[in-house]
Amino acid sequence: MAKILIVEDETKMADELSLFLQNNHYEVEKITDFHQVEKQMLQFQGDLILLDLNLPEVSGQDLCKNYHQKKATPIVIITSQNNEMNELLCLHYGADDFVVKPYNPLILLARIQKILDRTMHLNTIRYLDLIVDLSKSMMIKGQQVIELSKNELKILHFLLMHQGQIQSREAIINYLWDSDMFVDDNTLTVNINRLRHKLDELGYKEMIKTKRGQGYLIS
Repeated sequence: MAKILIVEDETKMADELSLFLQNNHYEVEKITDFHQVEKQMLQFQGDLILLDLNLPEVSGQDLCKNYHQKKATPIVIITSQNNEMNELLCLHYGADDFVVKPYNPLILLARIQKILDRTMHLNTIRYLDLIVDLSKSMMIKGQQVIELSKNELKILHFLLMHQGQIQSREAIINYLWDSDMFVDDNTLTVNINRLRHKLDELGYKEMIKTKRGQGYLIS
C-alpha cells in the first residue's frame, strides 16, 4: 500500500482529501504543525507528497525546491494559485504535477496513480507474490514486511536481475564491493545465510539455490 503525505493547512480540505485517499486504499499522513515543515517532509518515509503552495511561514515553492535537493520522493502541487508562472517554477523545482483548486478528486486520483505507477515500478522488483522495495530496503509479502541490510538487498537485487542465470561468488562480491581486493569470502556466506533466513520467514526457503562449484541461482 502506497503512503502519501498531505501538506495542507486548510484542515477541512486536508481531512476530506485524507479520507478520500484512504477510501481508495492509500495510507495517509498529514502535517498539522506548520513549524519546520521541511524537516517533517524530509522525515516522511513514503511514496508521494501532496503540497499546497499557500502555507503559513513558508513558501510551498521553496519547500519543493529545497526538498528535491535532498530527496527524490514525487511531489504533486495542489494550489489555488492558477497562473502559468507558478506552474513553471514548481515544475522547474522538481514537482511532478501541478493541480489547481478546486479539482476533481477522481482526476487527482488518476494523476497520483500515474506517478506512483512510474516511480514505484522503478523502485520495486516482483518475484511471484514477493515485492522487493529497493528504495526502502525491504521485502513485502501481503501484510508481512521484513527489512534488509544494505548487502542483503544488493545480493537479492543482483540475483533477481540475473534470474535464471547462475552467478558466481566472485561476480556477487564484485557487485557488492566493486573490487575483490576488499573481499572477505566469509562475509558473503554470512550475508547469503541471513538473506535465506529472511526469505524463509516469508515462505521462500528454496528461492536462492546453491550450485556447487558454480555459485547461486534464483530460477
